[in-house]
Amino acid sequence: MKKVFIGLILAVLVWNCGSQKNTTTTARTNQRQTKEVKKYLARTIAFYNLENLFDTIDDPKTRDEDFTPEGRNNWTSKKYHIKLNNLSKVLADIGKRETHAPPAVIGVAEVENKKVLEDLITTGDLKGLGYGIIHFDSPDRRGIDVALLYRKKIFNPVNFTTYPLYLRDSDTGYRIYTRDQLVVTGIMDGELISIIVDHWPSRRGGEARSLPKRVKAAKLTKHIKDSILAQEPKAKIVIMGDLNDDPSSPSVKRVLNTKAKKSDVNKGSLYNAMEHFFNRGIGTLAYRDSWNLFDQIMITPALVNDSDNKFHLWKSGIYSREFMKNKKGRYKGYPKRTFAGGEFLGGYSDHFPTYIIIIKAIDK
Repeated sequence: MKKVFIGLILAVLVWNCGSQKNTTTTARTNQRQTKEVKKYLARTIAFYNLENLFDTIDDPKTRDEDFTPEGRNNWTSKKYHIKLNNLSKVLADIGKRETHAPPAVIGVAEVENKKVLEDLITTGDLKGLGYGIIHFDSPDRRGIDVALLYRKKIFNPVNFTTYPLYLRDSDTGYRIYTRDQLVVTGIMDGELISIIVDHWPSRRGGEARSLPKRVKAAKLTKHIKDSILAQEPKAKIVIMGDLNDDPSSPSVKRVLNTKAKKSDVNKGSLYNAMEHFFNRGIGTLAYRDSWNLFDQIMITPALVNDSDNKFHLWKSGIYSREFMKNKKGRYKGYPKRTFAGGEFLGGYSDHFPTYIIIIKAIDK
């Protein structure tokens, strides 16, 4: 990003993303443009693994028995609504310090069905914000899916579908049922943007042994991305999700061909907006006293390029406020979960959400 533009963005003080009137930012430029004032439109795009957002009703088609009043978690309506309120507080606030408004688009993972999302967007801080839902049931054996929430006044979906991930057990040959990959293309403030929401296979059985499953998931994501770019080489694509791999993992680095620096991004590669956090030891979830950064957001070159009059990346972040963290003990600073060791903690999720903010200049 040019020095002039950096000086401009650092001076951004006024944001108003909350309505159809669009968000504008007024800022002074550096010494070479001291008298020139520009306005900028800003939008937040976020991802959050909601950690087992289940309703209290037993679905005979899925393995949700633990999340019923009679199940192992004693999952009552009261606990369910505590979780809904907690999640709505987080989701409505992501990126708000920078934009003074809730996210325009939110990808989510680990949701049981569309009904829990309907409950979520009408609860607490999300109520009345005008979010829409795009959700498809996946064949995942746990009964969890990915989905997209979007502010209907800002993002207009024009096409959406899912791609199944076909996996086979190496010993039995039987199919392993997992999450589909969701693809949504829509118009945001006059620009076409495609969003891919993923939740790749877990590390169950060990990282190395399970890696081929995530490599295959990455190849499917790459296929989707390449198909979009084949029709529009300058397509703006955002890939987000819980990948169950870090930015340095082969599935991400080699298959998706991600780059840690904007200057290294070229045709056929992606900019990983989360990798610079990972390289500094910052993560979104912790396991066995170490941090991982599974919740990643990657973008195509069209969103990296510094173009004043087109949407492009301004900044990225990990939303990890103190109220979302464990306050004491061995796991101090880790994400405060809903359950831990069979105990209801009344927390949020075992992941922190991630986000990017895209901006473009608009007429005064």
